[in-house]
Amino acid sequence: MMRSVIIDDEPGAREALKNLISEHCPEIEIIGEAGSIADGRALLAKTQVELVFLDVQMPDGTGFDLLAGLEKISFQVIFASAYDHFAITAFKFSAVDYLLKPIIIEDLKAAVKKIRLSDKSSIDRIKTLIDNQGAIKKIALPSMEEVNFVKVEDIIRCESDNNYTRFFLTGNQQILVSKTLKEYEDLLEPLGFFRSHKSSLINLRYIKKYIKGEGGTIVMEDGSIVELSRRRKDDFFRVLQNNN
Repeated sequence: MMRSVIIDDEPGAREALKNLISEHCPEIEIIGEAGSIADGRALLAKTQVELVFLDVQMPDGTGFDLLAGLEKISFQVIFASAYDHFAITAFKFSAVDYLLKPIIIEDLKAAVKKIRLSDKSSIDRIKTLIDNQGAIKKIALPSMEEVNFVKVEDIIRCESDNNYTRFFLTGNQQILVSKTLKEYEDLLEPLGFFRSHKSSLINLRYIKKYIKGEGGTIVMEDGSIVELSRRRKDDFFRVLQNNN
């Protein structure tokens, strides 16, 4: 049994989650609950837990505030949240598990299964999530063997490799990640990245020069040459102008 607590300011939400866990997740034992950040912090101080179901928004702060105030995080976390754009984006960058309210049974079961199979990197994911509060600084990149935590500013470009994405980083580093380029386009474009071609996503900060052509080619600071598709040419120059 995995010893767990629920920290959520809504009594009805706590009761509903307890009922779902009781019915569908027999491997989870709920040993306590709290309705605020302050009470949650006190509960965690006196209770040895392996998993925390944590609401994002509470009257006296956020779940992120609670975690940031702890000296040590020795448990795993599944966040529960009504839709919050920044929170969801932060979860995706950190590869942290979350549930949208109202919670769907299958999503709960899947999240619990992932937690049970996860490795020690899950604590690092939570730390990355905390670091990303206020501004996104890092991204978790899960490969077949491990999860790498990379500064967004160190990503030069990304390249599609079938259903995988290859990240090219400063220092001649490369990481192959088991997610599609489209998923990273959605995350990274608001942070100064541009989809120059169906197979390429580039960090605009690392452009060295543009070579004219039907679409043209882009030379990056690391010497790599990236194709610019003809249909994206106008968008490329518009984005460059807006970033200057």
